[in-house]
Amino acid sequence: MKKMIGSPGTMSGLILRLGQCATAATSIGVMVSSYDFSNYTAFCFLVASMGLQLIWSFGLACLDVYAIRRKSDLQSPILLSLFTVGDWVTALLALAAACSSAGVTVLFTKDTEFCKQQPALSCDRFQISVGLSFFNWFLAAISSHAMFWILI
Repeated sequence: MKKMIGSPGTMSGLILRLGQCATAATSIGVMVSSYDFSNYTAFCFLVASMGLQLIWSFGLACLDVYAIRRKSDLQSPILLSLFTVGDWVTALLALAAACSSAGVTVLFTKDTEFCKQQPALSCDRFQISVGLSFFNWFLAAISSHAMFWILI
């Protein structure tokens, strides 16, 4: 099979997965720590999507650690198909959640100036969380493209 950056069972794949875990966990942490996020559906969707991304990436990071320690090959066609579908699904969910949350954040901060009218809202935290979710999507897109090109 092909060797690419981000391949399963390699150090670059592990670093990519750990980056996804870190950005997803930080995005969740920042969003949950902001006041009144649960009243807005887009922000709840962001937390749910990043939670799924965190679980998926952590599971694959553990699998990468196992493969690196045992020096085993994770590039069987069945495993790669599973990784590819899972990466594409989580990447698309992450992008959808990041875009919807970004739309709400822009509406609050720029269009209606709702953040100035409601000083209790943590609009800066909303923006940080959305930025982290876009970075998470970028890492997930790299991973999903690598899996796709290894598979074909």
